[in-house]
Amino acid sequence: MGALNRLTLNGAPSTVDAGSTVGSLVDASVPDRRGVAVAVNDEVVPRSQWDRTHLSDGDRVEILTAAKGG
Repeated sequence: MGALNRLTLNGAPSTVDAGSTVGSLVDASVPDRRGVAVAVNDEVVPRSQWDRTHLSDGDRVEILTAAKGG
């Protein structure tokens, strides 16, 4: 078993493989990247940086999805 990083995902404890990126976490968490925003440790991560932004032990991640409605 490889190393794991513990983090908080949308307020709940979670783990990811060491070396995981924001992009890999988004892909594992939501079916489509459209309409998604991500913040790590209260800082918005631009979509262009998702696949280059590595997650660290103790990070706080919020994945937000746009909701349709009226």
